[in-house]
Amino acid sequence: MAARVWRSSIRDALFKKLKSGPVGGGFAPRLASTAAGTRAAPKIPPPPRKGRLLTGTMIGLAIAGGAYVSTADEATFCGWLFKATKFLNPFFALLDPEVAHRLAVSAASHGLVPREKRPDPAILGLEVWGRKFTNPIGLAAGFDKNAEAVEGLLGLGFGFVEVGSVTPIPQEGNPKPRIFRLRQEGAIINRCGFNSEGIVVVAKRLGAQHGKRKMEETSSSLSSSGDEVKQGGKAGPGILGVNLGKNKTSEDAAADYVQGVHTLSQYADYLVINVSSPNTPGLRKLQGRKQLKDLVKKVQAARDEMQWAEEGPPPLLVKIAPDLSKQDLDDIAAVALALRLDGLIISNTTVSRPDPVSRHPLAGESGGLSGKPLFDLSTNILKEMYILTRGKIPLIGCGGVSSGEDAYKKIRAGATLVQLYTAFAYGGPALIPQIKEAVGADCR
Repeated sequence: MAARVWRSSIRDALFKKLKSGPVGGGFAPRLASTAAGTRAAPKIPPPPRKGRLLTGTMIGLAIAGGAYVSTADEATFCGWLFKATKFLNPFFALLDPEVAHRLAVSAASHGLVPREKRPDPAILGLEVWGRKFTNPIGLAAGFDKNAEAVEGLLGLGFGFVEVGSVTPIPQEGNPKPRIFRLRQEGAIINRCGFNSEGIVVVAKRLGAQHGKRKMEETSSSLSSSGDEVKQGGKAGPGILGVNLGKNKTSEDAAADYVQGVHTLSQYADYLVINVSSPNTPGLRKLQGRKQLKDLVKKVQAARDEMQWAEEGPPPLLVKIAPDLSKQDLDDIAAVALALRLDGLIISNTTVSRPDPVSRHPLAGESGGLSGKPLFDLSTNILKEMYILTRGKIPLIGCGGVSSGEDAYKKIRAGATLVQLYTAFAYGGPALIPQIKEAVGADCR
């Protein structure tokens, strides 16, 4: 039965793809269609070689999958499908980084990515802030800035996905080019500058997703025994975080974050105040003791004045930079403990250029560095912050995670949860089950 469903899904997806062309500027140029009338279709130039290769590979993988599924059970086929995505990585590497990013988000938003059918092992499950995570591996903010692909990304098997940063008013961000690959170093330099479609657009998308989740819960409750533990959060099978930013030209940062809370918190399983991006002028000054204390107080008050159901308001976290002095860390820890902050994300990108990046031709590009070279710096800050907060505040370890071993090192350094981004951009969906498998083995 499962085999027939998979074959039918693949056939339908292929037919739809060939009939309608790419989605959102997808993987290949649109195929010409002949008009029903006598008017001749306009001449269309032949598609570029990269597009033909990419489309051919996708179709080949789908056909091979259709053949393979006839002899494989669902779990085996699911594993094969994730591994098969590795074949697409070289084609994405040929594209401009921002174009590749847009294609990846578009693919996830339209269901053109594998869906994890295998349940996470119980050993990976944990409860934080009263939310049940099926595994501790999440996707950091910055990938799905505008909440376009929440369902598809959660379906990849992440325990949680964080969207944003979202600004109150739409803004383009910094001029292009603004993303630079350092492939050999497993790193990226970006200076995007909070490019965002704004909270109104994001709220509409999250509202639709939230409504769909509620309908599924209602349908499930009618058919279940009623004593089952609900997994996941407001957007689907995993937990959804919403990362809030401020507009570049805003003179009142607190008002921007408060507006984000009022508009988006009802759809979030947790909220993040991002005060650590290096690409928005003056933003990191909000990490100072007095500035951070005043900001967090105002945002907490805005959240708490809203009416909440039985589960209460979403937890509030702050994302900090790795480029902080010992005094900065002491101040942030003091504010977090005094105001009973729900958590910290450690860390954002760095403006430093540690070896071997310092010798790279692109090292002089301004912006934040992410990826493998950030791992030691961010992990050391994580370890220090765990000590300063005396283990009383959940910490999310972020920065340079590219393997299960890296994720486990973050956990050993004090992280409750772990996020990836750059390694996912390079490795694709195949990386997720690999990391979860390795972390599960380490936890045994």
